[in-house]
Amino acid sequence: MIVLNVTYKCKPEKRKEFLEMIMAEGIDTASRAEAGNIMYNYYIPTDGGDDLFLLEKWRDEAALAEHGKQPHLAKLKEIKAEYVNETVIEKYIAE
Repeated sequence: MIVLNVTYKCKPEKRKEFLEMIMAEGIDTASRAEAGNIMYNYYIPTDGGDDLFLLEKWRDEAALAEHGKQPHLAKLKEIKAEYVNETVIEKYIAE
């Protein structure tokens, strides 16, 4: 299993709008529906900052690679340009 910890460092005061856009565009739902997806959940840190955390779990590298080719992921990249300053991705291999 592949685990991704994704931290979106949102522009000041833009986290809520960013998450709303993700949901409005159905990016979360479409990602969860992909073959090989085990988990795809967003979390808001309790420290009150502007970060948004995404925990993704994928069956294997092939499923993750296919995820990267999906149109909803391309839409996410467009949305990020407006709302996110930086994206930090930590990748782990779990058994």
